[in-house]
Amino acid sequence: MAKVPAAVIAAGGLIGGYGVARWTKRRPLGGAALAAAGAVAARQWQQAAGTKAAVGLTGAYVAAFAGSHPLAKKVGAWPSVFGVAGTVALASWAVTRNSGQ
Repeated sequence: MAKVPAAVIAAGGLIGGYGVARWTKRRPLGGAALAAAGAVAARQWQQAAGTKAAVGLTGAYVAAFAGSHPLAKKVGAWPSVFGVAGTVALASWAVTRNSGQ
């Protein structure tokens, strides 16, 4: 069975976390989805590119989550979430592209 790329997991975690929080009206559930996807992505980043890369990409993931909030005030919630998810996915791909991720 093919492994889902970390870039897809990270982007899905940001999008899914927001979606879960919005549609259930329970922010902790969205946070749980965000954290679970982040943990899976971080493990794959570490395996693919090493600890330093995993720490950097995990920091980018957390910064994207935090940065989506003020960005949403300017462009709207969904555009903000999709924008930061795409940015994290691109960063993940760039860091892990030579590892077969």
